[in-house]
Amino acid sequence: MTKEEVVSDHVTKGYRDRLDEGRRAMAHLIHVWHERNGWSHKVLPALADALDLGRVHNSQISNLRNGKLASPGPEVFLALGQANAILNAGLDPIQEHLAEVHPDLLKVLKVSAVPVVSANGTPLGAGELLEIFVGLAPLPPGFDWRIDPVEAAALSAALADSLCRGQSWRQCRDQLMSAYPVGKSQRRERFAAVMAGLRDYSAEELDGEFLDLHATYLALDGQNGKTPAAFLEELRRRLPSQSTRDDQPE
Repeated sequence: MTKEEVVSDHVTKGYRDRLDEGRRAMAHLIHVWHERNGWSHKVLPALADALDLGRVHNSQISNLRNGKLASPGPEVFLALGQANAILNAGLDPIQEHLAEVHPDLLKVLKVSAVPVVSANGTPLGAGELLEIFVGLAPLPPGFDWRIDPVEAAALSAALADSLCRGQSWRQCRDQLMSAYPVGKSQRRERFAAVMAGLRDYSAEELDGEFLDLHATYLALDGQNGKTPAAFLEELRRRLPSQSTRDDQPE
């Protein structure tokens, strides 16, 4: 949904509907943010505490992720916005401090510390996160690929076929695992299982993985799908017609 569509909805929808939609959008954003980084719900509260960025508890992150936190205080968005800005700036300015006060957190962030950024590449702050939560702003690009649960299994199969290029998993395994840019072992094991046909990604897992799956595709010298959205469209063209959605990202 574009910003213009959200503004139009502001006129036509009741505030309860907008709040419900915003809460679901924020739940999706928090889930995909954590999925993309391979974080537990303890990472952001630990970062906020270690750097005195604001107050946010593990339970609040968990409830936000599950769409169950109805009325978070402003300090929650302040902490998340400031933590996001810190991550966007990179680990160098905070590495020495974290090594002293929370070395385990530093190890986690060194594996993956991807921030949430807007269409123009700036990190979302407290105000923008609050606007998403109350239904007045859309999710940023890359955090809502509009993948439906009913198409996730078929997309997983299309991914494996596209990346393996008709080869068996044994034939392409080493090349694919080398091209897959994720270091976290849990995500690498899941990727390998999907490519081998042992399991499928869920829709939310695909939302979290898709930028890295696209990077894998490009690393394998893919000729089509130069943007993530175009790659997703290419994969959807491989699906049976009943699994293809009409509301593909532009």
